[in-house]
Amino acid sequence: MSGVERWAVQRAAGSRLGWRIGFPRLYLAGALSVLGGLLLWELASRFVVANALFLAAPSQIFAAIAALAKSGELWQHMSISAIEFAIGYAIASLLGVIIGFAMAESAVMKRVLQPWISGLYATPTIALAPLFILWLGIGIWSKVLVVIFLVLFPVTINTEAGLRTTSERLIEMLRSFGATPRQIFFKVSLPSAVPFILAGLKLGIGRGLIGVVVAELFGSRAGLGRLIAQSADAFNMPDLFAGVIVLAAAGIALTAGFGWLENRLVPWTKD
Repeated sequence: MSGVERWAVQRAAGSRLGWRIGFPRLYLAGALSVLGGLLLWELASRFVVANALFLAAPSQIFAAIAALAKSGELWQHMSISAIEFAIGYAIASLLGVIIGFAMAESAVMKRVLQPWISGLYATPTIALAPLFILWLGIGIWSKVLVVIFLVLFPVTINTEAGLRTTSERLIEMLRSFGATPRQIFFKVSLPSAVPFILAGLKLGIGRGLIGVVVAELFGSRAGLGRLIAQSADAFNMPDLFAGVIVLAAAGIALTAGFGWLENRLVPWTKD
């Protein structure tokens, strides 16, 4: 067995051993953290803030989630919010990556687009949600537009930053060996930018979920934001927190999914 093969075998064995030991412990630590937080929340709602008008206990919230799910109301709200988020997030991600590539590859495009990126990123887009609803109505497209505006800029900025951090020395070395611009892009520039792109996409998850809820608060027929608004008007804290918990769980699941994807696409960042 050659030295390279021996190294590969040892590395694979180490990875399997690390998975057996580290993987369960990491997830156990996360589960214990969540359970501990829920326990403190339960105690605080029972003995510190005893008034149910101000704080609902986790046991009451999970009972409300079960009741809403059984009636079908929760699935209706979740499906509407999920569609709004998915469409807006997909459009914003695609546009963000394209614009980021254009700004990184062309100095002219950067000068043209930079003022718009900086200005719109600093604009309180959430405050514009009523205007979007006025333009597009209370259907899903006004919420999709809010999600696009909130997700677009983190993806764009991170994509551009990732491409600009590519080692110039490495690029010059590849050029000296006769590499074409296409080969340089796909072999060096793009792999270097992938961790930054994924970071932008992960940042966009939270911003997109916030955008959906806030837009629904201003006007909607259904959605988790609508559920939260109705529950707040009726001082129904269990249902209100039920909507919040579902959104938090969605954010955790989506972020974990991107973490798994990052481990698959750029495993060298975990070494």
